[in-house]
Amino acid sequence: MSNQPYEGYGEGYDPYAAQQQQQPQQAQAWPGHQQQAYDDPQAAQQYTQQWQGQTWDTQVHQTTPAAADTAYLPPQNYQAPPQSHDPYAQAPRPETPAPAPEEGYGPSTLSGNARITDAQRARLEGRSPIIEPGMQPAGLTALLALLLSVTAQIGSYALVVPLVVLQAVTAAGWFRLNGMWPARQGIALAFAGALVADVVLLAAGRENGPAAILGTLGVWVLLSLVMQLRSHADPDTRIQSLMATVASAALAIVAAGHLAADPDAVTVGAAAVAVAILARALPLPTVASVVVSLLAAAGAGIAAGGMTGLGAKGALLGAGAAVCALIGHRVASYDYPSRFVHFTAGVALPLAVAAPAVYVLGRALA
Repeated sequence: MSNQPYEGYGEGYDPYAAQQQQQPQQAQAWPGHQQQAYDDPQAAQQYTQQWQGQTWDTQVHQTTPAAADTAYLPPQNYQAPPQSHDPYAQAPRPETPAPAPEEGYGPSTLSGNARITDAQRARLEGRSPIIEPGMQPAGLTALLALLLSVTAQIGSYALVVPLVVLQAVTAAGWFRLNGMWPARQGIALAFAGALVADVVLLAAGRENGPAAILGTLGVWVLLSLVMQLRSHADPDTRIQSLMATVASAALAIVAAGHLAADPDAVTVGAAAVAVAILARALPLPTVASVVVSLLAAAGAGIAAGGMTGLGAKGALLGAGAAVCALIGHRVASYDYPSRFVHFTAGVALPLAVAAPAVYVLGRALA
């Protein structure tokens, strides 16, 4: 063996010098990194290994999950709100003391109070949800009844004038009473049926009154059914509209019974209705008001009967017409109706509902 040393490993060779010569080349691979000089070669080698082991990418991935895990941690002493299974539930608002309510107003709220109807408010307060038409509609009913009473003695064609007004107000008021407005087609159909019944009665005469009224009513029920079948509304709406149209047409056509009844019976019955409705509008308890109305109607029947030839029989006719008129008055007072209902249905229904009684009792007592 040769005792000569290997090439590059002779005397004066420093193994760390080559390490230090390679270090600047490795540092140049990362721009922006500043070379640091170390007196201790072993420290330089340790730094080089450590710098190569930890890169920017590994440092970022280590700090980012840690920050994400702690970004939404609640503060200390934090109490989580109770869990709710309602996906639309809102977070509870902080409770603040409500100010004392002013006189005549309820306590203030953040969400507001749901609007309730007048009828619901009346029930909550222990009051009756029924509002009667009052004195002004009663006065209009009495005026229309007196026109019927007077024109009946003049002739059928004179009686038609106030009768047409009565039928028009009946058709319009019934739809509004049922909460269906506007309902121009239904009102027009019901009013047209009433006009047809009037024309048939004038052409056929009073002796054919029941056939004219019932025949017209049957035809108009069929027309109402056909009109609703052509409607594109939902089934519930069509059923409601059909019932309202048939009832409105029936009331308007039945009101033509005044034209079919005996003129003396129309005079007595209309006068009794006028007095009964005025008495019913007086500020009296309900029971007392009904009794006073019936007694007043009987008295008016006697008075009108004495002028027409019915005599004391007019009391029975007046009382019967008054009973039907009070039923119509009560229907028009149902469940907080509007002012428009009071001045249409409240005016017309007492006279329209009384028409069958006037016709039947008039033929029975004549």
